[in-house]
Amino acid sequence: MRKQAYKSYRMSFFEKRLVLSTLSVKRVKIPNIRSKDDNLGLRDFEVSFIRLLDKHECNVQRSIGYYLEALLMLAPFVKTPLRAALKGVTNDPTDPSVDLLKVTAIPLMKKFGIDGDGLEIKVLKRGMAPAGGGEVLFTCPVRRSMKPVQLTEPGKIKRIRGTAFSVRVSPQMANRIVDSARSILNKFIPDIYIYTDHMKGASSGKSPGFGLTLVAETVNGTFLGAEVMSTPQGQGDPVLPEDLGRNCAKLLLEEIYRGGCVDSTNQSLALLYMTLGQQDVSKSLLGPLSPYT
Repeated sequence: MRKQAYKSYRMSFFEKRLVLSTLSVKRVKIPNIRSKDDNLGLRDFEVSFIRLLDKHECNVQRSIGYYLEALLMLAPFVKTPLRAALKGVTNDPTDPSVDLLKVTAIPLMKKFGIDGDGLEIKVLKRGMAPAGGGEVLFTCPVRRSMKPVQLTEPGKIKRIRGTAFSVRVSPQMANRIVDSARSILNKFIPDIYIYTDHMKGASSGKSPGFGLTLVAETVNGTFLGAEVMSTPQGQGDPVLPEDLGRNCAKLLLEEIYRGGCVDSTNQSLALLYMTLGQQDVSKSLLGPLSPYT
């Protein structure tokens, strides 16, 4: 079981229960939380998730992507257009990064009719684990109903795009990542462009690190993503930028091999939108389902 495909998997599905409770306007009771664990009850990041409705700063135990996934599910159905400024960790090895959600979830939302100038994920400051210091702006228009979709033909890959970033380390780290990723991807398709992003000063967060996000786009508008992040400072063995780039390229190829019109990270989002859609039947072709889905 590879980490990329299943990185959204949560044993308790705590945040998903709260999201579905909110959308269905039904109370939910979750008793005996970690009753057999030495550390009983809610973790700090789960308490922070509950406070997210008050625009609370995201707990750095989880990345902003953990909180943003829930907002992507809720935002189209709130009373007024959403404008949420989230502060904390933008990239870590556990949760989908804001970069990955930006290039995969946003195009998927547009397929369901959530479109317009108001739909955007913008990275204002980048913050690596463990200390964070990043800031993300998410805006979303209101859509009371989802447009039915027919996502059954993924199509062939026409181009690959990506972002290699580095903060509080040498800018050459990002260039080394790009070269190693292209050494694999160039064998399959010529239309490849990987941007380098090196934020400095106050925009670079509080911890050093680097990473790569890749997305493959098909002729039919399917977006399949993959990403790899460096090991957080002080946690585990460090990773070389060359290894990181090659590993990310291989994960993207595996995501393509899995097939489907929605990538592993966004399967559950697509199914939720289909469930909340109009009476007209939606169809979507998915690859092997992740445990979270």
